[in-house]
Amino acid sequence: METLTSLIQDRLRWLGLTALVLVVGSGWIWHSSVPTSATTGGLIPSPREGFLAPDFTLDLAGGGQLTLSELRGEVVLINLWTSWCPPCRLEMPSLQRVYEANRERGVEVLAINMTYQDSETAAVEFVQELGLTFPVLLDRTGEVGYKYQLRSLPTTFFVDRQGVITQVILGGPMSEVTLQTALESLLSEEP
Repeated sequence: METLTSLIQDRLRWLGLTALVLVVGSGWIWHSSVPTSATTGGLIPSPREGFLAPDFTLDLAGGGQLTLSELRGEVVLINLWTSWCPPCRLEMPSLQRVYEANRERGVEVLAINMTYQDSETAAVEFVQELGLTFPVLLDRTGEVGYKYQLRSLPTTFFVDRQGVITQVILGGPMSEVTLQTALESLLSEEP
């Protein structure tokens, strides 16, 4: 006990011990760090830019199902929306025009209705009212809303041909110019 007390009271020994701990700790941090080349490079699904878009399979409003991973090789715009959301309603015509202008270039628009927060009837009526021709999917259980960490309506994810999210836009409504600009950068990349 006397040795411990003298060690604590001896300022020079205390500073030496602190320096030793700092040197060993710094060495350990440097030695155990993961090089950038060893990271996932976007291969782990996460609803964030630079990561693989989480996969899902949902029912289409007109019947059938669609799986996101089956669209690899195409540029995909994923839009999460509800029929009661004013910004969602305002940006749908822009989404339709951008889809019509770019579908031949390999763009797919997936409008995922948050049906668990909406009414399937209201969603289908809204789609018919606007004459939307892109795939409208129904998230009846909230699975996609959960996977994509939905915080705001609408939320839009731009996904490149490899399935990696390149941009996330919370809220809206987005203009046709904003949508087209984001898609152009993805379309200019080599397939």
